[in-house]
Amino acid sequence: MSPGAPQFEVASVLREVKAVRAEGLVRIRELDVPLLRRAAAAHSAAVSDAWPVEVENLLRTAVARLGGGDLEAAAGYSLGLAPGLRDRPAADRRRLAAQVYSVSVERFRKSQEEMVLAQIAEQVCWLAGTAPQRPRTTQPPLLAPHLQHRSLRVGSRDVLLHVHPVELLRNVDVIVSPTNTHLALPALYKASVSASLRRAGAVRDATGDVAADPVHDALLGWRAAHGLLGRPALPGTVVPTEPGALAARGVRRIYHAAVAVPRPGTNDYDVAAQDVATAAARALALLSEERAAFTPPLRSICFPLLGAGRGGLPPQTSVSALWAALDTGTDAGPDLHLVVRRPLAADLLAETLGARERPPAAPASAAADEKGHGCG
Repeated sequence: MSPGAPQFEVASVLREVKAVRAEGLVRIRELDVPLLRRAAAAHSAAVSDAWPVEVENLLRTAVARLGGGDLEAAAGYSLGLAPGLRDRPAADRRRLAAQVYSVSVERFRKSQEEMVLAQIAEQVCWLAGTAPQRPRTTQPPLLAPHLQHRSLRVGSRDVLLHVHPVELLRNVDVIVSPTNTHLALPALYKASVSASLRRAGAVRDATGDVAADPVHDALLGWRAAHGLLGRPALPGTVVPTEPGALAARGVRRIYHAAVAVPRPGTNDYDVAAQDVATAAARALALLSEERAAFTPPLRSICFPLLGAGRGGLPPQTSVSALWAALDTGTDAGPDLHLVVRRPLAADLLAETLGARERPPAAPASAAADEKGHGCG
């Protein structure tokens, strides 16, 4: 453990892991889990009010470190981290975990469950204690400590990779927001990219309460105007809306990319790589169409990893599908930006694309970028 790192006792962390198992991921915000919150803050490079998401992501990382096999599978079922289980009752999750070991639910509860959850707690303590030693990308000058940017060269294109929550983007003309084919935005309190942008675009009164929800309203209006209130759009459809309060951050458009197809009778989605590529190509085409209608013309666009959240698409697949549409073979076209929340995801993205790091800009250049090239 590095000097000055937070100290965590496995037994105490285990009690909080058990609380998450009992109540489920959807109720983390209601739980008293100070150690998991501290561990998540130590492990994450992001600063966000959505701390339950940080705790969930920490637990996902801890489970992923269990080495696969029955142990990792049972851990994923126990905490609801496996696809489609996040809102399932604790009894259902325990039953599925017991099936991994081919034992009764009662036998699992008295034996294997304690071992599984203790292993998760061990990994949480290790992740929190070693996080300060993790290499971090050098930050360009003039940026807040929790904002990271990496200048990449991918083939013939320059790309600015943002490593922070999407709602912290600044001076990017267009942000692409993944959504489902019903073009229905999640609730303001959710943790997805589309929910974050809806929340950031909301207009609030002096007390902080939402006074207007312009991103949601604009998308609803588009659906009504195009006869899509009662039926889904085709996968790959891209819908432009105003950015709401994000305009104050220099964002001028949100392009809603319908890539997630709801799976009937479940809370799950299916995302096809081809639909991600189609949506990315249509977003570029829409930017070209709208460019001249704005003063100054639109020239920058930022993509998250479409379909890599609730859609379940592996990040490597998502970025490969995106790049299939974004790589025009020349350096012509709009200024390209990509955004991910975490340094590890940024490393994976850069590796998948075979990107080369470009040296950080000098302070004067960085200031110019902040003004006109869309640094967040």
